[in-house]
Formats: sequence, structure tokens, C-alpha cells
Amino acid sequence: MAYESYSREYDDALDDGIDVQQQQQEPNYDPSFVPDAVKTFVVFLYRHIREKNVYEIHQMYEGSFQKLSERMFKESPWPSVEAIAPYVDNDHVFCLLYREMWYRHLYARLQPTLKQRFESWDNYCSLFQVILHGVVNMQLPNQWLWDMIDEFIYQFQSFCQYRAKLRTKTDQELSLLRQYDEVWNVYGVLNYLQALVEKSMIIQILEEEKDGNLTFTATDGYDYNGGSNVLKVLGYFSIVGLLRVHCLLGDYYSGLKCLAPIDVNQPGVYNSVIGSHITTIYYYGFANLMLRRYVEAIKAFNQVLLYIIKTKQFHQKSPQFDQILKKNEQMYALLAICLSLCPQVKLVEENVNNQLREKYGEKMIRMQRSDEAMYDELFSYACPKFITPAAPSYDEPLVNYNQDAYRLQLKLFLSEVRQQQLLSGVRSFIKLYTSISIEKLANFMDVDESTLRTTLMTYKHKTHAIDHDGKVISNADVDFYIDEDVVHIIESKTTKRYADHFMRHIIKFEEIISDLDRVKLE
Repeated sequence: MAYESYSREYDDALDDGIDVQQQQQEPNYDPSFVPDAVKTFVVFLYRHIREKNVYEIHQMYEGSFQKLSERMFKESPWPSVEAIAPYVDNDHVFCLLYREMWYRHLYARLQPTLKQRFESWDNYCSLFQVILHGVVNMQLPNQWLWDMIDEFIYQFQSFCQYRAKLRTKTDQELSLLRQYDEVWNVYGVLNYLQALVEKSMIIQILEEEKDGNLTFTATDGYDYNGGSNVLKVLGYFSIVGLLRVHCLLGDYYSGLKCLAPIDVNQPGVYNSVIGSHITTIYYYGFANLMLRRYVEAIKAFNQVLLYIIKTKQFHQKSPQFDQILKKNEQMYALLAICLSLCPQVKLVEENVNNQLREKYGEKMIRMQRSDEAMYDELFSYACPKFITPAAPSYDEPLVNYNQDAYRLQLKLFLSEVRQQQLLSGVRSFIKLYTSISIEKLANFMDVDESTLRTTLMTYKHKTHAIDHDGKVISNADVDFYIDEDVVHIIESKTTKRYADHFMRHIIKFEEIISDLDRVKLE
């Protein structure tokens, strides 16, 4: 009952305060001015955090903070932490959490200065140091803990892109970049993520769960015995963060190796937060695409795209909705690339396939005809914003190098596409036969036998990959072996989906019944 009274009291104060404060706000931002609505917000948020009332914290974090930001701080930062500190007993940890939200709002709504980028890094360092080496006796919503890791990596990525645009830098900015070269350093970022993973002992916890002891996953990481979930859940989300950082650096193998403790084919804490779910599968699928593990990528994209189709309506009011839609479109583009290079359409659910054909049907036809420009277009649209983590040499002529990492990854990808250009022709011919002589197939393809043998070996190589366990896996829907001078074809059988067939007709039947019910009998 106490929690309910806090909630009602806060909502009343918030609704009464915002409209008045909107009229009182000065046109110039005053960081020391704290509107009454903000005082009420921080007082109640602080109280709920001290009481470990996760439900109320989540309501204020997801609802009230966004509401205040939209109505009072659309084009200005929140009040400074020094201004709100007296209302929360100058609590050090709460002030670090408030600063984390403050900088996140600044990055989302405004353009941070170089000094503010440095200060945000210092705040993350202080916050993670407290979590790693102090006693953090609180429970926070998974959404907030995910946002911390997500924003930490985003700001690192943003800083790398910012630093790489040297032509626009002033002498003062260049001097600061030289002086503080350890700020947002890639080793620092990776070390904090790795430290959170190790200190939380999350890998050992996930290993124990494989034996059926679902103490972490079954509770979505929360501790219902009065403990704290902060370190464990941050450690868990840091596993996903390591995957993301390695993908931004172009090291896909290391990224997937870091993600190995989390089984993306099973429900887990990673899909308790929609942003975490989509980010995990996006980078997991992209890394598999770049490592030629097309089947794994197709399965992953199909899984999350189907989930979005089923749940999109429930996330329309979410602050992350625009990002969800963007990643949704990018994953359809990546799925189109995967299926053009590895035509395993049987792995894609009907609803997802229908959406895919509607969005990219014509482009997929062009890609299957080896249209390199189309691969270039979709890859450029859907790939991550790659980064060059190393600091530049400021003594050399200043040039922008923020696109260098992207161009390198695009070059590698298109090189792979060119190597596979002949493979679609091989596949289309061998699908027509159960066996065919080398000589005959060479005549059909208008190449000599030596070139054909090389092409067949290329097909074998490009349709097989090494999985995370070191095993050779096949991506081919049509495989073959050569005995003397004869190619013997092995075509995998398509499993008929009776459930999809019946569900589709049940839905049609229900629509007919509904139409008949609306018809008035004369």
C-alpha cells in the first residue's frame, strides 16, 4: 500500500507541476534551476531505489523521465547533478546514476561538446568502479541496466566517429584530444565490459544453468531474496556488449566467441528487454553473415523478425520504437543478402518471407543475377557503423578517416560476392540432375573441364564454414560429390510445414465467417 501511495502522490505532483513549470522556464538554460516537477521526480526515484521497488523505478524511468524530457527538456539538458544533489541526501551512487541519465538525454536530444564527451566517460568509469569494487545494495530494472551498456558502447562509437573527422576540428579541440588520449580508449571500453563479465561470475552462472538450475534466467536476473541484481545483469549484458564492440571493429570471430555463453536459440534474460533482444540477434546474425555461416544468420534473423511481427503493436509507445523499426528494416536487408548468397528459403517463416518479398523481392532477383551494385546498396544500408579505434597522428595532414573502416568491410564483403558469382550457375544446373558427367556440365556452362573443377571446389568451399565449435557446417541446399568424372548430386528434402498450411486456412476461414456474420439476410 505504501508503494501505491508513493506512486499516486508522485503522479499528482508531476501533473500539477509540469504545466506550471513550462510557463516558468527561462529561454536560456540554467543548470542550477530545478523545477518542482524535477524535484519531485528525483525525490521519489531516490526513495524507490533505496526501497528496491523495481516496479516503481521502472515506471518512473520508462514513463516519467521520458514524459519530463519531452515536455520540459526537449531542447535543453536536465538540471545539473549539483543542483539536484541536496534533494537526494547527496547520495554518491544516485548522483552517478542521475549523471548517466543526464548524458544519455544530452546525446539523444542535443550535440555534446568535446568536454561533455570526456565528462561522460569519467562518469561511466566512476559508476563502473563503484559497481565492480563497492557494495551496490540495490535492484534496478533490466531496461535501465541494458540502456547503461548500450549507451556506453554507443558513446564510444560516437566518439570514435567524432575524432575521425579531423578536418573540422579547431586547434583547441585537437589540443584536448592529444592531452586526453586515454578517454574512450578501446582497451578501456573492452576492459570494463570484460571486468563486469568476470566480476559478476555470469559465465559460471550460465554454465550451471545448463544442468537445469535456472536461478538466473527464471527470475530474469532479479534477486528476490533481498540482494542486488545490478552486477550480475550488467555482467550478462556486457557479454552482448562485447559482441557488439568486436563487430564494430570487424573482429566477428571474437565477437561470437564472447557471446558463446548465451544460447540465442533459447529464451534468456537477453530477450527480456526488446532492445537487448534485437541488438543481440542483429550483431549475431551480421557476424555469421560475414563469416559465411549463412544458415545460422538466416535462422537468427527469421527468429527476431517473426517476433517483431507478433509484438510490434505492444512497443509502439516505447521510447525505443523508432530504433526497433530501423533495426527491423536493416535485418530484412541482411536477410535478403543471406538468401541471395545461400537460397535456403525453407528456413524462413511464411509471414517473414511475405514481408521480405514485398520489401526486397526485386532487389533479391537482381542480387541472384550477380548485381554487385545491389549488394553494395543493401550492405551499406544495413551494416553497423564500423569504427577505427586507434587515435590518429595529429602531426600529419588532417584528413577525415571516419569512413575508412566501413570501406574496408564493404571491400571484403564485395570481394566475397565476386568469388561466388559463378556459384549460382553451378547450382541451377546441378539441381536438374541426380548425376551428370564433368564433360557435359562443362559444356552447359561454356567452360573447360579444368575451370569447372575449380568452380566446383569453390562451390564446396563457399557453401561450407567453421562453426563456433570448430566443426565444418554446410550452408548448401544442394550438395554433391565427384566420383571419377561424374558429379553425383545430393539434394536436401524440404520438410513440409503442415502447421503453417492449416493455420493459414483457419485464419481465412475465420475471415469468411466474419464476413458472413456481417451480411444482413433479406
